[in-house]
Amino acid sequence: MNVAEKFFETQKALFNHVGFEPDWVEYAIDNHLDKVWSIIGYQVKYAESIEQFNSDGDYCEDEIYTQRFYERWVYEGSEVTMIFCDPHVDNVKWFKIFDNSKRI
Repeated sequence: MNVAEKFFETQKALFNHVGFEPDWVEYAIDNHLDKVWSIIGYQVKYAESIEQFNSDGDYCEDEIYTQRFYERWVYEGSEVTMIFCDPHVDNVKWFKIFDNSKRI
């Protein structure tokens, strides 16, 4: 199996794990497995450490991107969660993958 085939096989396994079924639009996937994180309303808040997460601004927050192509925007599997995110930077939207064991 070549590297491209391995990529698509792994991507399919990830999508199956979280219950995501690709439709009209697919987005890039960003690795945030090393971050502590939480969903607060329609925002996902994340940081390098619990201290940064609880600080007065040493963390990041992205809006959960809701759009018409999908009925859900948060896809939670047993190990990881995949979230449509809009960081409001350069009109970029993407999936971010978070480790469920680091959810606050």
